[in-house]
Amino acid sequence: MKKCGCVFLVLMLLTACGEDGGGAKVVFTTGLGKDEVFRIGDAICTTPELMVYLTNTQNQYESVYGSEVWNVSLDGVTLEENVKETVLAKTAQIKTMYLLAGDRKVELDETEEKRVKQAAEEYFTSLSDREQELMGVNADTVEKLYREYALADKVYRYIIQDVNPEISDDEARTITVQHILFRTYTVDGAGNRIDYSDEMKGTIYESAVEVCREAQEGEADFVDLASRYNEDSVITLSFGKGETEAGFEEAAFSLETGEISQVIETGEGYHIIKCISTFDREQTDLNKLAIVEERRREVFGQEYDAFVETLARQLNAKLWEEITLLHDDEVTTSGFFDTYAKYFSD
Repeated sequence: MKKCGCVFLVLMLLTACGEDGGGAKVVFTTGLGKDEVFRIGDAICTTPELMVYLTNTQNQYESVYGSEVWNVSLDGVTLEENVKETVLAKTAQIKTMYLLAGDRKVELDETEEKRVKQAAEEYFTSLSDREQELMGVNADTVEKLYREYALADKVYRYIIQDVNPEISDDEARTITVQHILFRTYTVDGAGNRIDYSDEMKGTIYESAVEVCREAQEGEADFVDLASRYNEDSVITLSFGKGETEAGFEEAAFSLETGEISQVIETGEGYHIIKCISTFDREQTDLNKLAIVEERRREVFGQEYDAFVETLARQLNAKLWEEITLLHDDEVTTSGFFDTYAKYFSD
Protein backbone atom coordinates (compact mmCIF):
# COMPACT_ATOMS: atom_id res chain seq x y z
CA MET A 1 0.00 0.00 0.00
CA LYS A 2 2.55 2.48 -1.24
CA LYS A 3 0.42 5.60 -0.91
CA CYS A 4 -0.25 5.16 2.79
CA GLY A 5 2.37 2.64 3.84
CA CYS A 6 4.00 5.27 6.00
CA VAL A 7 0.88 5.24 8.20
CA PHE A 8 1.52 1.65 9.14
CA LEU A 9 5.07 2.48 10.20
CA VAL A 10 3.93 5.28 12.47
CA LEU A 11 0.73 3.96 14.05
CA MET A 12 1.92 0.97 16.08
CA LEU A 13 -1.31 0.19 17.86
CA LEU A 14 -1.20 -3.51 18.60
CA THR A 15 1.86 -5.49 19.60
CA ALA A 16 2.43 -9.12 20.42
CA CYS A 17 2.90 -8.30 24.08
CA GLY A 18 -0.71 -7.09 24.26
CA GLU A 19 0.09 -3.60 25.49
CA ASP A 20 -3.03 -1.80 26.63
CA GLY A 21 -3.98 1.05 24.31
CA GLY A 22 -5.88 3.37 26.64
CA GLY A 23 -9.46 2.14 26.96
CA ALA A 24 -9.02 -0.91 24.73
CA LYS A 25 -9.63 -4.26 26.33
CA VAL A 26 -6.84 -6.78 25.71
CA VAL A 27 -7.40 -10.49 26.29
CA PHE A 28 -5.12 -13.46 25.60
CA THR A 29 -6.27 -16.73 23.98
CA THR A 30 -9.88 -16.41 25.18
CA GLY A 31 -12.59 -17.29 22.67
CA LEU A 32 -10.32 -17.79 19.67
CA GLY A 33 -10.41 -20.77 17.33
CA LYS A 34 -7.38 -22.99 16.83
CA ASP A 35 -6.51 -21.27 13.53
CA GLU A 36 -7.26 -17.72 14.70
CA VAL A 37 -4.15 -15.69 15.58
CA PHE A 38 -5.90 -12.57 16.85
CA ARG A 39 -9.18 -10.70 16.89
CA ILE A 40 -9.75 -6.93 16.85
CA GLY A 41 -13.38 -6.02 17.33
CA ASP A 42 -15.17 -8.47 15.07
CA ALA A 43 -12.27 -8.79 12.60
CA ILE A 44 -10.29 -12.04 12.84
CA CYS A 45 -6.84 -12.82 11.46
CA THR A 46 -6.27 -16.49 10.65
CA THR A 47 -2.95 -18.29 10.32
CA PRO A 48 -3.10 -18.42 6.47
CA GLU A 49 -3.76 -14.68 6.31
CA LEU A 50 -0.82 -13.89 8.56
CA MET A 51 1.41 -16.33 6.68
CA VAL A 52 0.83 -14.48 3.40
CA TYR A 53 2.14 -11.24 4.92
CA LEU A 54 4.90 -12.99 6.84
CA THR A 55 6.17 -15.10 3.94
CA ASN A 56 6.17 -12.21 1.46
CA THR A 57 8.04 -10.04 3.93
CA GLN A 58 10.51 -12.85 4.63
CA ASN A 59 11.30 -13.35 0.95
CA GLN A 60 11.68 -9.62 0.37
CA TYR A 61 14.36 -9.61 3.07
CA GLU A 62 16.07 -12.65 1.58
CA SER A 63 16.08 -11.17 -1.93
CA VAL A 64 18.19 -8.29 -0.62
CA TYR A 65 20.27 -9.82 2.17
CA GLY A 66 20.28 -13.56 1.45
CA SER A 67 18.93 -16.41 3.56
CA GLU A 68 21.78 -16.06 6.09
CA VAL A 69 20.20 -12.84 7.34
CA TRP A 70 18.07 -14.84 9.78
CA ASN A 71 21.18 -15.69 11.78
CA VAL A 72 21.45 -12.05 12.83
CA SER A 73 20.40 -11.05 16.35
CA LEU A 74 20.62 -7.93 18.50
CA ASP A 75 20.47 -7.94 22.28
CA GLY A 76 19.24 -11.52 22.21
CA VAL A 77 16.38 -10.78 19.77
CA THR A 78 16.68 -12.51 16.39
CA LEU A 79 15.73 -10.83 13.15
CA GLU A 80 13.08 -13.51 12.67
CA GLU A 81 11.44 -12.52 15.96
CA ASN A 82 11.66 -8.86 15.01
CA VAL A 83 10.06 -9.44 11.59
CA LYS A 84 7.29 -11.51 13.17
CA GLU A 85 6.47 -8.67 15.56
CA THR A 86 6.49 -6.13 12.74
CA VAL A 87 4.22 -8.22 10.52
CA LEU A 88 1.83 -8.84 13.42
CA ALA A 89 1.56 -5.10 14.06
CA LYS A 90 1.11 -4.28 10.38
CA THR A 91 -1.56 -6.95 9.93
CA ALA A 92 -3.40 -5.69 13.03
CA GLN A 93 -3.34 -2.16 11.65
CA ILE A 94 -4.77 -3.27 8.32
CA LYS A 95 -7.57 -5.14 10.09
CA THR A 96 -8.29 -2.09 12.25
CA MET A 97 -8.37 0.24 9.25
CA TYR A 98 -10.69 -2.20 7.51
CA LEU A 99 -13.05 -1.93 10.49
CA LEU A 100 -12.68 1.84 10.45
CA ALA A 101 -13.74 1.83 6.79
CA GLY A 102 -16.90 -0.01 7.78
CA ASP A 103 -17.55 2.41 10.63
CA ARG A 104 -17.16 5.39 8.25
CA LYS A 105 -19.27 3.62 5.59
CA VAL A 106 -16.38 3.62 3.12
CA GLU A 107 -16.89 0.95 0.46
CA LEU A 108 -15.15 -0.18 -2.69
CA ASP A 109 -16.87 0.78 -5.93
CA GLU A 110 -17.44 -1.60 -8.81
CA THR A 111 -14.12 -0.78 -10.47
CA GLU A 112 -12.19 -1.27 -7.24
CA GLU A 113 -13.91 -4.60 -6.59
CA LYS A 114 -12.89 -5.71 -10.07
CA ARG A 115 -9.30 -4.75 -9.32
CA VAL A 116 -9.39 -6.70 -6.08
CA LYS A 117 -10.47 -9.83 -7.95
CA GLN A 118 -7.87 -9.30 -10.67
CA ALA A 119 -5.06 -8.79 -8.17
CA ALA A 120 -6.16 -11.80 -6.14
CA GLU A 121 -6.34 -14.05 -9.21
CA GLU A 122 -2.93 -12.92 -10.45
CA TYR A 123 -1.23 -13.40 -7.11
CA PHE A 124 -2.90 -16.71 -6.25
CA THR A 125 -2.10 -18.27 -9.63
CA SER A 126 1.54 -17.23 -9.14
CA LEU A 127 1.76 -19.50 -6.10
CA SER A 128 3.07 -23.03 -6.49
CA ASP A 129 1.21 -25.96 -4.96
CA ARG A 130 3.94 -26.12 -2.33
CA GLU A 131 3.50 -22.46 -1.38
CA GLN A 132 -0.26 -22.81 -1.17
CA GLU A 133 0.15 -25.88 1.04
CA LEU A 134 2.70 -24.44 3.47
CA MET A 135 0.91 -21.10 3.84
CA GLY A 136 -2.45 -22.88 4.02
CA VAL A 137 -3.90 -20.32 1.65
CA ASN A 138 -6.69 -20.54 -0.93
CA ALA A 139 -8.10 -18.15 -3.54
CA ASP A 140 -10.82 -16.83 -1.21
CA THR A 141 -8.26 -15.95 1.48
CA VAL A 142 -6.14 -13.99 -0.98
CA GLU A 143 -9.17 -12.09 -2.28
CA LYS A 144 -10.19 -11.24 1.29
CA LEU A 145 -6.71 -9.90 2.03
CA TYR A 146 -6.70 -7.66 -1.03
CA ARG A 147 -10.19 -6.37 -0.25
CA GLU A 148 -9.19 -5.44 3.31
CA TYR A 149 -5.97 -3.90 2.04
CA ALA A 150 -7.84 -1.78 -0.49
CA LEU A 151 -10.39 -0.61 2.09
CA ALA A 152 -7.62 0.30 4.53
CA ASP A 153 -6.01 2.36 1.77
CA LYS A 154 -9.31 4.00 0.84
CA VAL A 155 -10.36 4.94 4.37
CA TYR A 156 -7.02 6.64 4.92
CA ARG A 157 -7.49 8.73 1.77
CA TYR A 158 -11.11 9.42 2.73
CA ILE A 159 -10.19 10.81 6.15
CA ILE A 160 -7.32 13.00 4.93
CA GLN A 161 -8.98 14.17 1.69
CA ASP A 162 -9.69 17.69 2.98
CA VAL A 163 -6.37 18.14 4.77
CA ASN A 164 -4.45 20.47 2.45
CA PRO A 165 -2.66 23.04 4.64
CA GLU A 166 -0.81 25.97 3.08
CA ILE A 167 2.87 25.63 3.96
CA SER A 168 4.98 28.79 3.62
CA ASP A 169 8.50 28.86 2.22
CA ASP A 170 9.79 29.92 5.63
CA GLU A 171 8.14 27.00 7.44
CA ALA A 172 9.49 24.49 4.93
CA ARG A 173 12.81 26.21 4.27
CA THR A 174 15.73 23.86 3.92
CA ILE A 175 19.26 25.13 4.40
CA THR A 176 22.67 23.59 3.80
CA VAL A 177 25.58 24.04 6.19
CA GLN A 178 29.00 22.63 6.92
CA HIS A 179 30.07 22.08 10.50
CA ILE A 180 32.94 21.06 12.72
CA LEU A 181 32.07 19.13 15.88
CA PHE A 182 34.25 18.84 18.96
CA ARG A 183 32.66 16.11 21.08
CA THR A 184 32.45 16.50 24.84
CA TYR A 185 31.95 12.83 25.65
CA THR A 186 33.20 9.38 24.75
CA VAL A 187 31.56 5.95 24.54
CA ASP A 188 32.75 2.88 26.41
CA GLY A 189 32.90 -0.66 25.08
CA ALA A 190 29.30 -1.32 26.06
CA GLY A 191 28.07 1.73 24.16
CA ASN A 192 27.45 3.85 27.25
CA ARG A 193 28.07 7.58 27.05
CA ILE A 194 30.71 9.00 29.39
CA ASP A 195 30.81 12.80 29.64
CA TYR A 196 34.16 14.50 29.90
CA SER A 197 35.09 16.41 33.04
CA ASP A 198 34.52 20.15 33.20
CA GLU A 199 38.26 20.67 32.96
CA MET A 200 38.53 18.61 29.78
CA LYS A 201 35.48 20.37 28.33
CA GLY A 202 37.18 23.68 28.97
CA THR A 203 40.25 22.56 27.05
CA ILE A 204 38.10 21.35 24.17
CA TYR A 205 36.21 24.64 24.14
CA GLU A 206 39.46 26.60 23.89
CA SER A 207 40.48 24.45 20.90
CA ALA A 208 37.11 25.06 19.26
CA VAL A 209 37.42 28.83 19.78
CA GLU A 210 40.86 28.83 18.14
CA VAL A 211 39.66 26.81 15.14
CA CYS A 212 36.64 29.12 14.87
CA ARG A 213 38.95 32.15 14.78
CA GLU A 214 41.04 30.58 11.99
CA ALA A 215 37.88 29.89 9.98
CA GLN A 216 36.36 33.35 10.45
CA GLU A 217 39.60 35.17 9.65
CA GLY A 218 40.22 33.05 6.57
CA GLU A 219 43.52 31.65 7.78
CA ALA A 220 42.42 28.19 6.61
CA ASP A 221 39.74 26.76 4.36
CA PHE A 222 36.69 25.59 6.32
CA VAL A 223 36.61 22.14 4.68
CA ASP A 224 40.31 21.69 5.41
CA LEU A 225 39.69 22.54 9.05
CA ALA A 226 36.71 20.19 9.15
CA SER A 227 38.77 17.34 7.69
CA ARG A 228 41.27 17.82 10.52
CA TYR A 229 39.04 18.50 13.51
CA ASN A 230 35.47 17.35 12.81
CA GLU A 231 34.43 14.44 15.03
CA ASP A 232 31.16 13.89 13.22
CA SER A 233 30.88 11.39 10.37
CA VAL A 234 29.69 14.11 7.96
CA ILE A 235 30.68 17.69 7.26
CA THR A 236 27.78 18.93 5.10
CA LEU A 237 24.18 18.85 6.35
CA SER A 238 20.88 19.87 4.76
CA PHE A 239 17.85 20.19 7.03
CA GLY A 240 14.66 22.06 7.77
CA LYS A 241 13.20 23.45 10.97
CA GLY A 242 12.56 20.97 13.73
CA GLU A 243 15.02 18.43 12.37
CA THR A 244 18.06 19.21 14.52
CA GLU A 245 18.75 20.20 18.13
CA ALA A 246 17.27 23.61 18.95
CA GLY A 247 20.56 25.40 19.65
CA PHE A 248 22.14 24.13 16.44
CA GLU A 249 19.05 25.03 14.40
CA GLU A 250 18.79 28.55 15.83
CA ALA A 251 22.43 29.29 15.09
CA ALA A 252 22.33 27.78 11.59
CA PHE A 253 19.14 29.53 10.48
CA SER A 254 20.47 32.92 11.66
CA LEU A 255 23.49 32.78 9.32
CA GLU A 256 23.80 34.36 5.89
CA THR A 257 25.34 32.45 3.01
CA GLY A 258 29.08 32.12 3.60
CA GLU A 259 28.85 33.32 7.22
CA ILE A 260 30.52 31.32 10.01
CA SER A 261 29.03 31.07 13.49
CA GLN A 262 30.63 31.46 16.87
CA VAL A 263 31.20 28.26 18.86
CA ILE A 264 27.78 26.71 19.59
CA GLU A 265 27.20 24.18 22.37
CA THR A 266 24.76 21.27 21.99
CA GLY A 267 24.32 17.91 23.66
CA GLU A 268 26.93 16.52 21.28
CA GLY A 269 29.60 19.07 22.08
CA TYR A 270 30.89 22.29 20.50
CA HIS A 271 30.04 23.18 16.89
CA ILE A 272 31.32 25.68 14.37
CA ILE A 273 28.82 26.19 11.56
CA LYS A 274 29.29 27.66 8.09
CA CYS A 275 26.21 28.44 6.02
CA ILE A 276 26.47 27.18 2.45
CA SER A 277 22.93 28.00 1.32
CA THR A 278 20.12 29.80 3.14
CA PHE A 279 17.46 28.50 0.78
CA ASP A 280 17.24 25.40 -1.39
CA ARG A 281 14.20 25.72 -3.66
CA GLU A 282 14.03 22.06 -4.67
CA GLN A 283 14.50 20.72 -1.15
CA THR A 284 12.10 23.29 0.29
CA ASP A 285 9.38 22.18 -2.13
CA LEU A 286 10.00 18.57 -1.20
CA ASN A 287 9.87 19.52 2.47
CA LYS A 288 6.49 21.18 1.91
CA LEU A 289 5.15 17.88 0.62
CA ALA A 290 6.61 16.06 3.61
CA ILE A 291 5.03 18.54 6.05
CA VAL A 292 1.62 18.16 4.37
CA GLU A 293 1.88 14.37 4.61
CA GLU A 294 2.83 14.65 8.27
CA ARG A 295 -0.20 16.86 8.96
CA ARG A 296 -2.39 14.31 7.19
CA ARG A 297 -0.95 11.47 9.25
CA GLU A 298 -1.62 13.46 12.41
CA VAL A 299 -5.27 14.01 11.44
CA PHE A 300 -5.70 10.36 10.52
CA GLY A 301 -3.86 9.24 13.64
CA GLN A 302 -6.21 11.16 15.91
CA GLU A 303 -9.27 9.53 14.35
CA TYR A 304 -7.58 6.13 14.30
CA ASP A 305 -6.54 6.35 17.96
CA ALA A 306 -10.04 7.26 19.06
CA PHE A 307 -11.50 4.38 17.07
CA VAL A 308 -9.04 1.70 18.20
CA GLU A 309 -9.74 2.43 21.86
CA THR A 310 -13.32 1.28 21.33
CA LEU A 311 -12.18 -2.18 20.19
CA ALA A 312 -11.48 -5.26 22.29
CA ARG A 313 -8.35 -7.11 21.19
CA GLN A 314 -7.43 -10.74 21.66
CA LEU A 315 -4.22 -12.57 20.84
CA ASN A 316 -3.84 -16.33 20.69
CA ALA A 317 -0.45 -16.29 22.38
CA LYS A 318 0.14 -20.05 22.11
CA LEU A 319 -0.58 -20.13 18.37
CA TRP A 320 1.47 -16.98 17.82
CA GLU A 321 4.51 -18.58 19.45
CA GLU A 322 4.16 -21.61 17.18
CA ILE A 323 4.19 -19.58 13.94
CA THR A 324 7.60 -19.50 12.24
CA LEU A 325 9.09 -18.39 8.95
CA LEU A 326 8.98 -20.90 6.10
CA HIS A 327 12.57 -21.94 5.42
CA ASP A 328 11.89 -23.91 2.25
CA ASP A 329 13.70 -23.51 -1.07
CA GLU A 330 10.43 -23.94 -2.95
CA VAL A 331 8.76 -21.02 -1.15
CA THR A 332 9.88 -17.86 -2.96
CA THR A 333 6.70 -15.78 -3.22
CA SER A 334 7.30 -12.06 -2.64
CA GLY A 335 4.90 -10.31 -5.01
CA PHE A 336 1.81 -9.77 -2.87
CA PHE A 337 2.46 -6.06 -2.29
CA ASP A 338 3.73 -5.37 -5.82
CA THR A 339 0.63 -7.00 -7.27
CA TYR A 340 -1.54 -4.72 -5.15
CA ALA A 341 0.40 -1.67 -6.35
CA LYS A 342 -0.01 -2.78 -9.96
CA TYR A 343 -3.80 -2.55 -9.71
CA PHE A 344 -4.15 0.29 -7.19
CA SER A 345 -1.28 2.64 -8.03
CA ASP A 346 -3.40 5.44 -9.53
